[in-house]
Amino acid sequence: MNEDGADGFDAHATPGRRSGSAARVGPVKPRPAASLVLIDGSGPEPKVLLGRRHPKLAFLPSKYVFPGGRLETDDRRMAGSGALPDRCIERLALRRSRDFPGPRAFALAAIRETFEETGLLLGTRPDATPKATIPPAWQTFTDHGFAPHLAPLRFIGRAVTPPSFPRRFDTSFFAADVAAVAHRIDGCVTRDTELVELVWLSLNDAAKLDIPRITAMILLDLATRIAANFDGRLPVPLFYERNRRWIREEL
Repeated sequence: MNEDGADGFDAHATPGRRSGSAARVGPVKPRPAASLVLIDGSGPEPKVLLGRRHPKLAFLPSKYVFPGGRLETDDRRMAGSGALPDRCIERLALRRSRDFPGPRAFALAAIRETFEETGLLLGTRPDATPKATIPPAWQTFTDHGFAPHLAPLRFIGRAVTPPSFPRRFDTSFFAADVAAVAHRIDGCVTRDTELVELVWLSLNDAAKLDIPRITAMILLDLATRIAANFDGRLPVPLFYERNRRWIREEL
């Protein structure tokens, strides 16, 4: 877990007036990151989980965001159960640099960050004690007797923080049904933690919160995906900024 978060777009930022911006020589290289949109479809309309960031954080204070954060080295080394759908794997690999950590690493980072920030654990009970050494960043997760479960995740979007931001992320967004949550740890959200509040809201109500721009973009696209039951043939949006204009491409 880290205080940077994964939503690297400030909903109120304007050209030349980025949150926390400072003079620098050229843009900062984006860090790989992942975020998870948990969906509860049990009621009359789908709801998503958002967390409010601590007001004293340097990055996106008090904003409501999806759980997530930057990849750790251990996310490349951790074994998991199940597999991402082939279409997700193919699209996750598109438009990447040579140091691309691989599709699984992004999915694992989304699961780990969600666990660390919310206490919600997406996993399955392993058939046997894993022979491989558990990477340190995953020790707390596996101490509860679960292995991270990748199969329920769907790749739904990717966003690169604009070049003028002091902290930049290349974030892959995943979605999963809340039924994939196998275990919950209490006490992970307090007034002193990175996320100080968790809320389940409809897509329309979530869009009314103080959210980063990319969160709003993902919410707009999410309704279509839910209506299509996350059909793997739907293209995945890639958001980035060029010449101070937002670009939406499809993967």
